[in-house]
Amino acid sequence: MTAPPRGVRREVVSFARRDGRVHPKIARAWTARHAALLVHPDRLDRDASLHPAWRFDAVAAFGRVAPLVVEIGSGTGESLVAAAANDPDRNYLGVEVYRPGVAKTVIRADRLGLGNLLVLPADAAAFLRTGLPRESVTELRVFFPDPWPKAKHHKRRLVTAAFLADASRVLVDGGVVRIATDWDGYAAQMLRAAAATPELGNPHDGFSPRFEGREMTRFERKGIAAGRSVKDLFLVRRPRRASEKLPG
Repeated sequence: MTAPPRGVRREVVSFARRDGRVHPKIARAWTARHAALLVHPDRLDRDASLHPAWRFDAVAAFGRVAPLVVEIGSGTGESLVAAAANDPDRNYLGVEVYRPGVAKTVIRADRLGLGNLLVLPADAAAFLRTGLPRESVTELRVFFPDPWPKAKHHKRRLVTAAFLADASRVLVDGGVVRIATDWDGYAAQMLRAAAATPELGNPHDGFSPRFEGREMTRFERKGIAAGRSVKDLFLVRRPRRASEKLPG
């Protein structure tokens, strides 16, 4: 891996690691058919980075025009694959950096013959900031992001006011953000971040009921078993003023 130029600081990222042992059974099952379900962006110096000039072209990637749902931190694909299978009229893009999770998601999607699901192995914050065109996403989902519970690591948390501002840029008018966490402190931070993002409305004036369309994953069950309560947040992109509209 090429080191960054001297004097250039690494950007703080929300993920801890990308490496992990891919189970031999999964490695043996991998084919060119699975590789076709991955998005291959232009990179910078890190293999999870995105070149700032690269843009995701959903129509070219999926081969059709359809509403786009993006799940950030899609893990092993439990919720993403279930959602795509139950909603064939929309395109689903998972954004995940953990290699074994990416592999499991792709194999699950291929096993079901899903043609409306792709996975992008990339830094999600950079993807929202530069990789997605304006007004291109119908729904953005962030389910159980790393809570970084230690105070010294809070700066690495993904969901901030800056993150939600980037989300508001890529959402269509009326597009939604769905977030869930089982860490109370992070939930409170998310609520403050939402309040500081005027482009996003909060119909529930606080936390929302659990999203019924979210598959109950092993991760969520584990948090509940540990005695943590799950908080959901549902935000809606307010209509843009005429001056904010894309030309044409």
